[in-house]
Amino acid sequence: MMAEQITAGAEPGAGTRCGFVALIGAPNAGKSTLLNALVGSKVTIVSHKVQTTRALIRGISVEGSSQIIFVDTPGIFAPKRRLDRAMVTTAWSGAHEADLTAVLVDARKGLDEDIEPILDRLKEVKGPKILILNKIDVVPRDSLLGLAKAANEKAKFETTFMISALKSDGVVDLKKWLAERMPAGPWLYPEDQIADAPMRQLAAEITREKLFERLHQELPYHSTVETEQWKELRGGDVRIEQTIYVERESQRKIVIGKGGQTLRAIGEAARKDIAEIADAKVHLFLFVKVREGWGDDPERYRAMGLEFPRE
Repeated sequence: MMAEQITAGAEPGAGTRCGFVALIGAPNAGKSTLLNALVGSKVTIVSHKVQTTRALIRGISVEGSSQIIFVDTPGIFAPKRRLDRAMVTTAWSGAHEADLTAVLVDARKGLDEDIEPILDRLKEVKGPKILILNKIDVVPRDSLLGLAKAANEKAKFETTFMISALKSDGVVDLKKWLAERMPAGPWLYPEDQIADAPMRQLAAEITREKLFERLHQELPYHSTVETEQWKELRGGDVRIEQTIYVERESQRKIVIGKGGQTLRAIGEAARKDIAEIADAKVHLFLFVKVREGWGDDPERYRAMGLEFPRE
């Protein structure tokens, strides 16, 4: 299904354009999948587990004379722990600082208890906002039109798009529309750069994604991955050492698995994806360590690009 627009906009002006688009929404709305589709490469973690995006990861895309810098914010939810509060604060700061805010709604779930508070709080965001209904390939058309009408009654959106991020349906039209709305100005990044996160951070994100995919409900969110070493070898190969930090010895044993099988599977899956973004042969070495109470360590928050909540 093609993307649908409910307004028409002005033609882009002469010269280059560059701006920031914040993607916000409830957990598992598909923000990371959409970002990867818009950029055309894996730049952020995609997992079936909710709340996996912890920092503002910027994916960079060029459309015509426009450079669009996408900010993939953590899913907005009711915070319970210190880490939760940091993630929610980061998400809203991304919306307040962007040139345009795109609110992503899971069309299957509709306006549920997760998205309602987000729509209510949108009036605090001063810049232009658009609505994106995602996962339209599994929802009847009549339901989509009703959902779009209900959401637009709750918040003031400049336009509405209906897409399937997973299948890239409607993503091209969305990207072109956004390119025309970016403010005039010079590009902030080189044309061939797809993210402003350093490769070490992207590599850690990929391994964390594989960690979640493999262990599902067995591992809590209080686990993290840090790239300790990134060394370019002769011949163009890359040697990477990463440490997976957990909070308890029992979690360390789960990550390693019987005879190290789980850790090897995680490492092999991560190595393939890292090699793709690094465009090099990768030798990945994973270690698992216990770091009790890391969820209350300010240094760990700074490493993830989050502000440490004092309360």
